[in-house]
Amino acid sequence: MTEAAAELSLLETIDSPADLRGLPVRDLELLAEEIRARIIATVAENGGHLAPSLGVVELTLALHYVFNTPQDKLIWDVGHQCYAHKLLTGRRDKFHTLRQHQGISGFPKRDESEYDTIETGHSSTSISFALGLAAAQQLQGDQSKVIAVIGDGSMTAGLAFEALNHAGDLHKNLIVILNDNEMSISANVGALSSFLSRKMTSKTVRRLKDQIEEGLKLCSVGENILSILRKSEEGLKVLFTPGMLFEAFKFDYIGPIPGHDLPVLLETLENVRDNSHGPVLVHVLTTKGKGYEPAEKNPGDYHGLGPFSVEDGRPIPASGPPSYTAVFSKTVCELAANDQRIAGITAAMRAGTGLLEFSKRFPDRFFDVGIAEQHAVTFAAGLALAGLRPVVAVYASFIQRAVDQVIHDVCLTNLPVVFAIDRAGVVGDDGPTHHGVFDISLLRCVPNLTLMAPKDENELRHMLFTAVQHDGPCAVRYPRGSGEGVPMDEELLRLPIGKGELLRKGSDIAILPLGNRVYAAMQAAEGLAKLGVEAAVINPRFIKPLDSELISHWAERCGRVLTVEDNAKKGGFGGAVAQMLHERHLTLPMRLLGYGDAFIEQAPQQVLWKDAGIDTAGIIKAALELMQQK
Repeated sequence: MTEAAAELSLLETIDSPADLRGLPVRDLELLAEEIRARIIATVAENGGHLAPSLGVVELTLALHYVFNTPQDKLIWDVGHQCYAHKLLTGRRDKFHTLRQHQGISGFPKRDESEYDTIETGHSSTSISFALGLAAAQQLQGDQSKVIAVIGDGSMTAGLAFEALNHAGDLHKNLIVILNDNEMSISANVGALSSFLSRKMTSKTVRRLKDQIEEGLKLCSVGENILSILRKSEEGLKVLFTPGMLFEAFKFDYIGPIPGHDLPVLLETLENVRDNSHGPVLVHVLTTKGKGYEPAEKNPGDYHGLGPFSVEDGRPIPASGPPSYTAVFSKTVCELAANDQRIAGITAAMRAGTGLLEFSKRFPDRFFDVGIAEQHAVTFAAGLALAGLRPVVAVYASFIQRAVDQVIHDVCLTNLPVVFAIDRAGVVGDDGPTHHGVFDISLLRCVPNLTLMAPKDENELRHMLFTAVQHDGPCAVRYPRGSGEGVPMDEELLRLPIGKGELLRKGSDIAILPLGNRVYAAMQAAEGLAKLGVEAAVINPRFIKPLDSELISHWAERCGRVLTVEDNAKKGGFGGAVAQMLHERHLTLPMRLLGYGDAFIEQAPQQVLWKDAGIDTAGIIKAALELMQQK
């Protein structure tokens, strides 16, 4: 590893896959070592998705070596495993800027490279994208290949199976690479995961296959059966591997093959390239975190992480208060210890959402549904229907995938399901696919749903307690990162639904900051006071229902209203306040601060808050401008 890191001579010669294809095959293994060294060094500095990218280095090399990219289209599912792909496609010299402000993205990005076929950051979309592209190309007479690379974790989602079903029906030329590392983010769960397990290819099973084949040869009937099986290229393998599943979808199935054996990969992909007609699936067995021992031993911990020490793999500790996720984790365990009705649900992210400790302490009440947010929500509705109080822990950017289920299966029936919406607001370096800035706009219009946002980690605890006690659906949105460092109350309080709190009296302008913008607004109010402007500050607590009486009273008294939110302005909290004031016939100068009608690029949260004018300085500036309006 040290020698490879010190001398990256081969990698420095690769400016495009065309350069890669000019190398002799014998050089590819050394190139793989160099790529791994560069990925490890960069992620150690910047943070990022380490284990997924290390697991597909050889596969990435083989794909670009065999296929004529970018004419042949390569589509990465999720896209968090694309670091080797970026190094090989003209971004080597910019790779040190990975996930940095104004640097290259940690996910595929079309305006970054012609080799990035589609933007993607959510799972299970690749086969649908690829099938649509293949169908269009064939209509246009384009004979280029289309290759989708999807992980076994992503294959647990319904969208992937919808695409497989349609692909088998259309019978278009489509290549699907199943990257099977037995992991998504957390360990895979479910019947499909067991079916795909590489235990299917163990020595015991192979020996059994050989014995059955030898036994069938002893009789004429057996020879006939063997003859029928051999009409498929690898008939016996289909019987004893996941091939039977994919053959049922009318895919030609090839594999499983070792995903770190470059000669085998190259030979297999060349055969597929030259001889396949219709949909084909290549099952590739890889090791997540390959080549870096800490990541191989604990791939879940090294899926996505911040800066770390290369020598021992230990994360560089972040100072400061506990994260909102950690506070959620502790609180939901406290609640579950005292309330047997509480169950925890995650969509393949028990660690990321803070349910890992819950899963250990209450295994009978913990459910990991796989990468299937839609199912998670409707499954939670079923639990609630039977009297439980399920808590669905999910990132704000992923609840988008289950909005119909929230509306139709939970809220329509007014079931007591709690949605713990983590990473609400901008999340920083993962960029536009992961910013959680649409959840308020998507959810605040839904009848029966109570929607809350805490000003700090202590208030988060009270809101979670309130949510599990409420006889109806509740959502609590809270941001990524550390809390405010406030003292934590031992006793949990049930907050009155729809009631905010007045934090500061004022006479010139009413400022309504939501959630993590409250402390910035309080600092802004102090700054405004030094300039002779007295600002009232209200912590709304509830986005839905609004505390109409409190807000309208101080709006009328101050004559001006400024709302601040870590969310899109369109359909957001500020819009709800404006609508409420209009319905009460209160017409007064008002300004809404939040994100505009555009996707937000990657940058640290503080930079994005500043750019949007929702930090302390931005709030002061907007308030002074509003004071000039008559």
